[in-house]
Amino acid sequence: MQVMSSWFDILYEVPYLIQVIYLVIIAVAAIIIERILTRKIKGIVAKTDLPPEVANGLILIVRIIIILGAVGAAFNVGGIPSDWLVSVSAVAGAAVGFASTRTIGNLMAGLYVMVSRPFKVMDYVTIGNIEGIVREITINYTKILTAGGQVVSISNQKILDQTVVNYSVESGRRKLYCYTFEVVFDHSLSADELDGIFERVLKRYENKLPRKIEYQLVKLTRLERTYRVHLYVKKPKEIFLYHPKVLDEIIREWEKAKAEKG
Repeated sequence: MQVMSSWFDILYEVPYLIQVIYLVIIAVAAIIIERILTRKIKGIVAKTDLPPEVANGLILIVRIIIILGAVGAAFNVGGIPSDWLVSVSAVAGAAVGFASTRTIGNLMAGLYVMVSRPFKVMDYVTIGNIEGIVREITINYTKILTAGGQVVSISNQKILDQTVVNYSVESGRRKLYCYTFEVVFDHSLSADELDGIFERVLKRYENKLPRKIEYQLVKLTRLERTYRVHLYVKKPKEIFLYHPKVLDEIIREWEKAKAEKG
């Protein structure tokens, strides 16, 4: 009992020693909690076959929350020296600054994109006015390879506010990509003549593509007809090749038919 009493006397006699012990306990507890949660998150992500970036993003968010919680607990410890208070305030300020609304919002958006999977790497997509092949999905950005060869990085937070079109489709047991585009004609040729143009062009691609190109009239006005064309390919990069070729041949056949009629 005397030994215990002497230890308590020492604790109360040494300035700030109790506060130091409290801070050490808070730090140790924070480290233990961080390790446990990190292990749990990695296990869950591994079991659900999600990208590694999901685990990294969740771990980062958990660490920020733990830091903020530890800093808040430290502030509740009474009698902290002024220089310690300044140091802790700096750490808390940095943590709060890092965990700003925009940063957290983008991280959460990245996690949502990875978990909900509106598209995958190598899918052909249109996001807003950006069109191309998904090259990479990270916690902050999605990278799109365009037809011109440029790689465009789109903020995941911005993706949530955009219309996303994924051109991948299931055809039996195969995964194909159905690219849709429109062609507009005036009324110089009849509907039967336009059908003939489409059939001549599409016949050239019967043995080159996994499925026959489809077309349909979708809009008719006093001045023009609008046809929608569905182009099926096996690989997304083939859209870069076949879309301009098919469109060019349709237009050339149309111009040729007009000249012969005219």
